[in-house]
Amino acid sequence: MASDDELKRALKAFKKRLKLTRLDDESGLSRGGGRKSGITGITPPPGHPSGVWEELVARGKLRRDMGGTYALVEGA
Repeated sequence: MASDDELKRALKAFKKRLKLTRLDDESGLSRGGGRKSGITGITPPPGHPSGVWEELVARGKLRRDMGGTYALVEGA
């Protein structure tokens, strides 16, 4: 079981990586101008054990997507 502080750090790292992944996708030259990214889920950032991500799923902060990716739960 992960501490609350560890869960908070992991969720913050996840949100930051998701944001950067979306920005990278939106900035592609082939996409044209101003289109939103369709990326909803990512592979969790390294540096945190897999149990942390499962705990965040259990708490309703993340949801499991296909292919070993996780997505942010809206409004959580």
